[in-house]
Amino acid sequence: MSNIPHSENQAPEQESTGSVDASASKTTLFDRRSDDESAAHETVAAATEIDFDSPEFYLNRELTWLAFNSRVLSMADEPDTPLLERVKFLAIISNNLDEFQMKRIGGLKQQLAAGVRTPTIDGRTPAEQIAVCQERVREIHKEQNRILRKVLGQLAQQGIRIVKYHSLTEEQKNDLRSDFVENIFPLLTPLAMDPGHPFPFISNLALNLLVTLRHKGGSVPHIARVKVPVTKGIAPRFIHVDDGYTFVALDDVVANNMDLLFPGMEIESCELFRVTRNAIVETDEEEADDLLVMIESELRHRHFAPIVRLQITKGMNPTHRGMLAAELGLDEENDVYEVEEIMGMRDLFEIAFLDIPELQDPPHKPIDHTRLAHDSRNIFHIIRERGSLLFQYPYESFSTSVERFLRTASVDPKVLAIKMTLYRTSAEGGIIDSLVQASRNGKQVAVLIELKARFDEAANIGWARRLEQAGIHVTYGVVGLKTHSKVILVVRRDYNKLRRYAHIGTGNYHSGTARLYSDLGMLTCDDDIAQDLTELFNYLTGYSPPPTYRKILAAPYTLKKSLLKKIEREQALHSEHSPGLIQFKMNALEDIDITRALYKAAQAGVKVDLIVRDTCRMRPGIPGLSENVRIISVVGRFLEHARIYFFHNGGNEEYYIGSADLMTRNLESRVEVVAPVDDVKLRQELRLILDVQLSSKKHVWEMKPDGTYVQRARISETDSAMSSQDTFIELAQKRKTAAAKHRQSKLRAKLLTYFHKRVLNES
Repeated sequence: MSNIPHSENQAPEQESTGSVDASASKTTLFDRRSDDESAAHETVAAATEIDFDSPEFYLNRELTWLAFNSRVLSMADEPDTPLLERVKFLAIISNNLDEFQMKRIGGLKQQLAAGVRTPTIDGRTPAEQIAVCQERVREIHKEQNRILRKVLGQLAQQGIRIVKYHSLTEEQKNDLRSDFVENIFPLLTPLAMDPGHPFPFISNLALNLLVTLRHKGGSVPHIARVKVPVTKGIAPRFIHVDDGYTFVALDDVVANNMDLLFPGMEIESCELFRVTRNAIVETDEEEADDLLVMIESELRHRHFAPIVRLQITKGMNPTHRGMLAAELGLDEENDVYEVEEIMGMRDLFEIAFLDIPELQDPPHKPIDHTRLAHDSRNIFHIIRERGSLLFQYPYESFSTSVERFLRTASVDPKVLAIKMTLYRTSAEGGIIDSLVQASRNGKQVAVLIELKARFDEAANIGWARRLEQAGIHVTYGVVGLKTHSKVILVVRRDYNKLRRYAHIGTGNYHSGTARLYSDLGMLTCDDDIAQDLTELFNYLTGYSPPPTYRKILAAPYTLKKSLLKKIEREQALHSEHSPGLIQFKMNALEDIDITRALYKAAQAGVKVDLIVRDTCRMRPGIPGLSENVRIISVVGRFLEHARIYFFHNGGNEEYYIGSADLMTRNLESRVEVVAPVDDVKLRQELRLILDVQLSSKKHVWEMKPDGTYVQRARISETDSAMSSQDTFIELAQKRKTAAAKHRQSKLRAKLLTYFHKRVLNES
């Protein structure tokens, strides 16, 4: 999801009845040869010593991420998904696949150009990964087009139509032509392509028309490129043509009014195309005198980065297709994609967000946390009194928890300092405003902004400059490491001493994603965690060496080592009387060392339950190796984004939450924070989350031994069932109702006590 603010990869998931069925693939998506699978099963069953580096035991990172997108796509094909939400999922998939081409295919092509031939742990070279990924992407596109045609038909039944220009009435065409002359024509710049005019620069993901034309009566063809000026608020992709919900695509309007752009010329053809550029353009931080200037330079270079994909309309003139591929430096057979339906389907967000409530998910309003609702006291007093508080977004409010925490800190005269990491944020919600207000009120404010948050670099540069102008100390982290942690530390002069208050989260400080992503956050005044975060910030903003910590697990120095030790400890403590249990909920499991350790624990008898949103290297159910492993993927209206790590630990249970996924980049090349949850009541809340998702059937996909996924229950079997996300919505509302009744009963008791005392006094 991203557009729909970023997905750290953003987007829900999917695979449905009648849609992409990963388990039905003729050849497994993850292991190239089914013979290898059979051999692996036989080998494991027979062997006493297992080669834990064998490629057969590991799934491919890119293909598992594409399989996740197949699960997202199935949400667009589910009858119980509201119609405009199905349109939204189609747009999400298009956006996700654009980013996949920019980041993952772009990166693989860089490896290929550098001569890298070393296979990954699953046995594929960069060239082999590109080939199999392109094949899988084409399959997803085919399924996406099938679902789109189906959805467009159902939209038409509801009076929502995307029509072709030639089907409009003459009156509608005249109205559009007038609008074209006034609002679109001034934005167009035709660029000729001939010996005197070199092939023009083509912007990333922009829509373009390749126009073939001749002088009237002439025989020599000419070619020009016209960029379709999709501009938010001025020239949307889909233009209203009546008072209802009939739309025509902007590129269709431009193509049918070319005579105004080329007067006196005969238009022979108008063919749509679109290019995708590599998003990985990074320079060496250690060579940069100014990191902010370096990132700005990277953004400019990304604008001109190599092209990795060309999309064209189906049936484009073969000569034009070949010319474009050659000019753009692409392999015509492998890098050119024909589009059957709507090119740039992510623009369907415009349709998905139409104000038609009956065709969208029922509105969801997060509740105030029951321990904060109707308690107007200073939030620091509440935390100090209550201990730690756990929040589950978007079921509970981000505004009345994290934003309230920062708003209060910015104006509380006893607050002396605020330290915070920012990976992604937004103008909405007031995070930046609170930090600026705190600085103006004389508090020490230090903010670490990650400038290299993919696709948010420009926004983060803007936030950095605004904060610096407000007198805030802004740093950009440790050279060579992305700062991905989500932490806030507030230093306050309490009544008897200095006390530190902290927030540790799994998601960004972004009010938009807090309504769309399923995340967790904890407010605490735990002394050990506060001291750990103090030392962490000293490391991030200064030169102090990486510290050892009392409670938190921090990447890149302690997190991976600690997790491996805890997995090994679980294996050592496992017994018949005290069975081992590891349960992880995360976005991705990619790190080989962690995967190998989980295999060893499972082989020794430890039960391993994994709730993995997308990328997953591990395979469950391999005889003699991973029969104790269960892997599921949860889908729904919200993007699953929380990370929970649980260890049974011989009965001395441990729960952790934090920002880190189990990917090598997160564990070794990023600053991440994972913190323990010690409070018994908060542990019960985490236990509920894990149990609900592990036991749900609706919108849950379970991985099979070959790495494919199948739905736990068909649509017909889940008509009366609730998804885990629906369960959490209902639970939040019940908590709100129960809290209100509790307040009423307390008020009644107070009134009874008051009147009883008054009666006694009067008597």
